[in-house]
This record gives sequence, C-alpha cells and structure tokens, in this order.
Amino acid sequence: MIESRILLVDDEEDVRHSSAQALELAGFRVETFAAAEHVLEFISFSFAGVVISDIRMPGMDGMTLLQRIREIDAEVPVILVTGHGDVQLAVRAMREGAYDFVEKPFAAQMLAGTIRRALDWRTLVLENRRLKAVAGKRDDIEQRLPGRSQVMVDLRYRIRAIGAADADTLIIGDTGVGKEVLARTLHDLSARANNPFIAINCAALPENLIESELFGHEPGAFPGAIRPRYGKFEHGRGGTILLDEIGSMPFDLQAKFLRVLQERVITRLGSNEVVPLDVRFIATSKVDLEREVAAGRFRADLLYRLNVATLRVPSLAQRRADIPLLFLQLIRESAARYGRDEVEVSQAMLAEMAERDWPGNVRELRNAAERLVLGLDAAPHDAAKEESGRLADKVAAYEKSLIASAIAAHGGALKPVYESLGISRKTLYEKMQKFGLDKKLVAADFSLDSES
Repeated sequence: MIESRILLVDDEEDVRHSSAQALELAGFRVETFAAAEHVLEFISFSFAGVVISDIRMPGMDGMTLLQRIREIDAEVPVILVTGHGDVQLAVRAMREGAYDFVEKPFAAQMLAGTIRRALDWRTLVLENRRLKAVAGKRDDIEQRLPGRSQVMVDLRYRIRAIGAADADTLIIGDTGVGKEVLARTLHDLSARANNPFIAINCAALPENLIESELFGHEPGAFPGAIRPRYGKFEHGRGGTILLDEIGSMPFDLQAKFLRVLQERVITRLGSNEVVPLDVRFIATSKVDLEREVAAGRFRADLLYRLNVATLRVPSLAQRRADIPLLFLQLIRESAARYGRDEVEVSQAMLAEMAERDWPGNVRELRNAAERLVLGLDAAPHDAAKEESGRLADKVAAYEKSLIASAIAAHGGALKPVYESLGISRKTLYEKMQKFGLDKKLVAADFSLDSES
C-alpha cells in the first residue's frame, strides 16, 4: 500500500465519501476534509503527498486553497476538481500552479493515474532537497546542458525533478536552443530509458497521411492501404513520444490527440478496436501556445492537458555568460567527432563570441565550432599576433580558405577544383594534406552551414 498521504477536500459528503472509497481501493491512504481551512494544518515543506480539492466550495474555495498551499511550499502537487465544466477557471488554475485538474464526473482509474504521477513528482522534489550536489562535479545532465548561469542551474534542477516522474511535459524555446536534447535527457532519466524514443516533427508530416502516420491503419482503410501498419504512437509504446513543434499540428487533429492524452488509447484508421497506449508525451514549441490559443489556432484544453510540467529553455542571448564555456565544449566535441586536434581559442575570441548575436542559438554556435575545428575559419589568435603575423602565414591561410571554398563549391569533386585553380592534381593533393583538408568533411560542413 502506498504510504504517501492523499488529502481530499469536498464539501459534498456523498462525493467525498465515494471518492475516498475508490481511491482507497486503488491503494492510497486518504484523509478527507469538508472544509479547505483544515488542510493547511497538514501542509509543510516536508509534506509527502498530494492535495485534491473541489474548486467551488463555501468559505475557502479551491483556488484560494491552492494559493495558500503555494505560500507554504510551491511544489506541493494540488489537483483541482470542477463539476461545472468551467474551462476558463481550470485554465487559470493551471496558470497559478495547479498540478492538474479533473472534471466531475471522473473515472477513479484516471484520477488514480494522475495521483501516482503527482506522488512521483513530490517524491523527487523531496529527494532533491535532501541531496546536496558534490561541489564541482559535472553529471550527465550538465554535460548535455552546460552552463553556470542561474537560469541553466534552475533548468537542470527542474529536469532532475521531473525526469523520472513520467509526467507529460511541454518544452518552450527559440529555434536551435536544444529542445530535443532536453527531451532526450528527460527520457533517459526516466524508467522508460530502455524503451523507444520516437521524435515526430509535426510540421513535416504530410497533411493527407498525418492520421495514418500517427495512428496506423488497417487494410482497406483508404485507397492504397494494402496491409496493416503500426502508427508512430504504437511504435513508441512503453517509451517516450516527442511531438516537435506541436503548434503546427492541424486544428482538427488536435481534438483526436486530446483523446489520446486523456484516455491513453488509440484506434487505427479503418478499425473499431481500441489499442492501449503506454507512453509519455513530450511536446516542443518555438511559439507561445497561449497566443496561439487566443488566435484560435490551438485548443486551450489540449494545451492545459499537455503541459503537466513546462520547461522553458533560454536563448543564448539570455545567458551570454555561458557562451565561452559552451563554445569550448562544442570545439572538444567537434574535434573528437572529426578526429582532429583541439583548437586553442584566445580569451579575446571568447569575449567576442559572448558579445555576438546568435539568432540560431546553440545550433549556430555548434556550426561555428565545427568550421573552426575543420580549418574552414581562420584559427583564433590575439590581435597583436595578427598585426605582427608573417606574410607567409597570411598567404597560407588565404590559400587554405581558397581551396576549401573551391572543394565546397564543387561538392567534393576534385577534378574541377584543380582545373579551376590552375594547379595539377598532385599539387592539390599535397596542399590538401598540408592544410589537413578532407573533401568529404569540407563539402558536408558547407552543405550543413548553407541549410542552417
């Protein structure tokens, strides 16, 4: 039996009694209250449990109780119940910190599942408070998401707290900040780590096949459907499904996806059979989904079912102090990937990198590190050295850049390179060896750079 405490508040005696009985049968230890005021006596910074409260009650209502609990400890999970179908009130509750909300009448099994996720969350919160990080020790999360700015320290703390909680999560951030890296980190921290991680780009799915891609189909479901096919949701069973750029999902499909979120079942096209779906959903968005809701392009109920937990990934402009550290790490990773020696970077260059605008964020910074490692950008050096540099060094750097550009322009084909430069094939090979130029890497790098 689960020993964590469930505090249930409802002013209607029949509802309070039946709900408590159902939760006790599910294995929970439940304490009931007719008035919200008495619940506050049991809330503390070390409270190990979940609060479930009706929203509309005489005296202190559920919203006020939520606010009072958050004043004591903002990380106590509070699940609010409404029997009035008041979506706006539920939306407000989620904004003000409610863990989740349920509508009356609710299935006891659904509420039990929400409570278990909330208990997992609270257990991790308390565990993290008890543990002290070893000073100076970098764990795997810090390796994936480096940075010493407070915003990154806070982000890693939240990732550790919710990673194993199995809660559906919404990740918000600009293009290139590393939203998928964060999603994979959450997956790897969870009990689902050894199961599939399925990434779905909602913006790239063909509109005429999107339902078949996600839900699968049976033979004859539509012209050309000759044999049965699992959809991406079924392929992810037991694991994590990443919905990249969820805001691009067609509006009419959002209602069907909402049912998947609520009931954790799917139905293949052309079938009436319901298929259970055990997955964790993580969604990303580069746009403010609340604005999309206001504009009528995104469903409010989907948004507030999806973001049980929300993580906001800062742009590089919001953490400029981290840019030098991040750039040096990206250089080490690029050198290891391409089998090159690490490049020495001067303090002057690191300072310049920190001041520069990076609209493409980490993705753009990674491209810059790779170009430097591959020798496609001049090696960093101090301004004083640049002024006193020998003519031979400057000529060599220009020659290397010219050859690399020609290789990239011809997609790695060498014959047109040495012909256009007016040198022999042997001379080109000798210079490529001298400058450490690999035709495949040069062509690939320029191709990636032009795409970004």
